[in-house]
Amino acid sequence: MIGTTARVARASGRLTAPLVLSAAALGLALAAAAASLSPRAPPAARAAAAGDDRLDALQPDERRVVDVFRDASRSVVFVSNNAMVRRSFFSRNVEEVPVGSGSGFVWDKAGHVITNYHVVAGDNRSITVTLEDGSLHRAQLVGSFPDRELAVLKIPAPAEKLHPIRIGRSGDLLVGQTALAIGNPFGLDHTLTVGVISALGREIRALTGRTIADVIQTDAAINPGSSGGPLLSSRGELIGMNTAILSPSGVNAGIGFAVPVDIVRRYVDQIIKHGKVRGAGLGVILVPDEWARAYRIQGVVIDSADRRGAAAKGGLRGTRVDATGEIEQLGDVITAIGGKDVRDLNGLRDELERHAVGEEVEVTFLRDGAQRKAKVILQEIELRAE
Repeated sequence: MIGTTARVARASGRLTAPLVLSAAALGLALAAAAASLSPRAPPAARAAAAGDDRLDALQPDERRVVDVFRDASRSVVFVSNNAMVRRSFFSRNVEEVPVGSGSGFVWDKAGHVITNYHVVAGDNRSITVTLEDGSLHRAQLVGSFPDRELAVLKIPAPAEKLHPIRIGRSGDLLVGQTALAIGNPFGLDHTLTVGVISALGREIRALTGRTIADVIQTDAAINPGSSGGPLLSSRGELIGMNTAILSPSGVNAGIGFAVPVDIVRRYVDQIIKHGKVRGAGLGVILVPDEWARAYRIQGVVIDSADRRGAAAKGGLRGTRVDATGEIEQLGDVITAIGGKDVRDLNGLRDELERHAVGEEVEVTFLRDGAQRKAKVILQEIELRAE
């Protein structure tokens, strides 16, 4: 979705500015031009042909960066989301035009490729992936989780052409350690930017409005077209998926964000196995935050509760209306899960995601102005964007 932007919330010290999530129209023009170019030798092959004796003149740190780039760039791909359009109302001829593009990376030898959701959002019936060797492959959308800006594709490429990214960890990252961002913007060639992890535990908003917590902030430039590519450690291991830049103009201003690899891995495994993401829930339909705020209600209001669901079994109830649509009985207002306060839908979902299906949690809620508590055994639900 070209030109799509989101906002970073400023609540409890959060940043506020447009998040540029995909390539601009210029990028699409470049992508179309790149598609007409004859395949070139891979960057690593071209460097090898030029002679690796140049490495001898480099400092150890520089040589390590070059080695990481040469190895990891084999895993980085160009992703294009194309739409079938008719150029003229009077013509029956249709052609493919790019409606979204970005980078991605090979996950495994089975052909799974990971990218940002916004790169393939919308009409995703014609997605192509260009590998490091220049070969073009039609891709199938296996599944996505828009709330975490995550999409999983699959291409029918031979295993020998696939070079899976080396998976690292994000739970033990430190501010100040080296971060390398690699992309394949517009399919022209691979790019590398080097910086440091400048902050941890940031929050950004996905296209769905959901908060993505524990995001990595880096000053390694993440330019339009590089979103969906990998953020690497100095060891060449994946630590995050480049997702957004903080900029009022769309040009990198030194603040980029990446979804931590621990989050990516958690949901990718589910999507590959089930085609969707499942998690713990209450078995309820919730009232939109806007409605609750209009009535100055602090918390999350239950609209309806499945009588066979977890919440109903725990004693919670939904809203009841009369034949004219007037509220006879306001549903319970959830204010905490497991002792952690929740103020809105985002907060409730974030807390539920910390728990497992079948786990018993204490739900604090208001009913008729009085605070109550109930023990609820969480059920399995499909996590999807609303």
